[in-house]
Amino acid sequence: MRNDKLFAALCLFACAVPVWSAPPATLSAKDVIALRAQIAGQQEEIQRLQKSIAEQQELLDRILAGEAGAKPIPSAAPTQRRSETQSSPLSIPIGNARLTPFGFVDATLFGRTTNVGSGIGTNFGGIPFGDSAAGHLSEANFSAQNSRLGFRVDSTVHGVKVLGYFEGDFLGSQPGNAFVTSNSNTFRMRNLFVDLHKRKFELLGGQDWSLATPNRSGLSPLPSDIFYTQNMDTNYQAGLVWARQMQFRFTFYPTDNFAIALSLENPQQYIGGSGGLSASAVKLPAALTSLLTPEFNNGTTGSAVPNLHPDIIVKAAYDARPAGRHLHFEAASLTRSFKNALPAGTPGAYQTHSLTAESAEINANLELFKGFRLIANTFFGSGNGRYVFGLAPDVIVRPDGALSPVHTYSTVDGFEVNPSKNMLLYGYYGGISIARNTARDINGDPIGYGFFGSPATNNRTIQEATFGFVPTIWKRPDSGALSLILQYSYLTRTPWYAAPGAPRNAHTSMYWVNLRYTIP
Repeated sequence: MRNDKLFAALCLFACAVPVWSAPPATLSAKDVIALRAQIAGQQEEIQRLQKSIAEQQELLDRILAGEAGAKPIPSAAPTQRRSETQSSPLSIPIGNARLTPFGFVDATLFGRTTNVGSGIGTNFGGIPFGDSAAGHLSEANFSAQNSRLGFRVDSTVHGVKVLGYFEGDFLGSQPGNAFVTSNSNTFRMRNLFVDLHKRKFELLGGQDWSLATPNRSGLSPLPSDIFYTQNMDTNYQAGLVWARQMQFRFTFYPTDNFAIALSLENPQQYIGGSGGLSASAVKLPAALTSLLTPEFNNGTTGSAVPNLHPDIIVKAAYDARPAGRHLHFEAASLTRSFKNALPAGTPGAYQTHSLTAESAEINANLELFKGFRLIANTFFGSGNGRYVFGLAPDVIVRPDGALSPVHTYSTVDGFEVNPSKNMLLYGYYGGISIARNTARDINGDPIGYGFFGSPATNNRTIQEATFGFVPTIWKRPDSGALSLILQYSYLTRTPWYAAPGAPRNAHTSMYWVNLRYTIP
């Protein structure tokens, strides 16, 4: 900032030279009037420079007060300005645009008291029971997979603010020998979208966090304004509603404090139940299994599944700022439809069954006092299991082919506190409750989800408690930041059915120790 002030002083001196370097011997009344006008103009220029210096100082103070390595708790900026970029020493001007790279490098140690086997991200619905070998084996691994690279391009075209955004990490499909020799982790796309914003209207197209994912501020599409916890677990927190998927989103800002959005997002009718990492958790009618299996995603199906229409999400958010505190409230609805087709008995004839299911969401992210935020997120409804990390199926199929939705409730609640500008503490509770939905097949066997004798993947509840500590070792606007991230979680799951003598639940303790360098 000393350089900025010196530059401003030199500018003022340069502007003053033409006035005082060669004054006329005598001044007429006309000369006096002109001189006064010139002095007034210089005073206005001084005020503009002083304002610019104050704004730069405010920006620097905000950067220095932030938390390195953690997802930032956003400032109380107006809702419709959240997509504006902040200056960075690495920003590169390209014509009328500015390219700003960002990212961080992670060096992570993670471990669990049972052998979950899912890597740095936890398969919450598949932790092993105590009567298995995996339930008696611990795990400890190093990983750099969560390192992240990206860039954003900001420009203005015909009065429209244009944002191009890309973000990737190294959590893509992993080769079988990844930990044998070179640890060949695969780079993958996280977010890739373009956002157009003019006055009260905003349009986004591309892959981004689902509109159903809770926000920290307004309805901004930027990851820094979205609540997906501070966790080092790359699957975040059990109970969190989230997806990163292709979407077209339209947002309207009636005021600076209120926003409403409609998002059409990539659909997928889903019958898995262990975080999308195993085969179907739903038992299909025996006579229809081979016909129905290609029509539903069981977590391993890929892009071959048919879908009736995009998932429809509507969300409204209100941000209040009493006494400098930021209070964020939001409510959302999710509309999804499902459809199957089965032979009707005569050659070439088919009978279809369809179903539409609704869910709702109520969230709050409240700065109760400076540096302390209270978080409460609630999601409930039917046909929504895919949106809680695929830990519950969306529907079951009855013997006649009719569809029936599975009801799911989830929550993530907790706090985030900054005891000092270089320290972050956080704690969350996440829980998922999945309702039973069963039927009798034509042969008398139970089918569906959660029936007597159902497999251990038919979870009734999944719960997780998490605590984290993030001290910032050092942080400078021109050289980035170095931070230490420590996380401990306790996870438990209870299936709908346990065989006689088998454990009624599974549990594990988990930890992450991470050193993170964030580029400036």
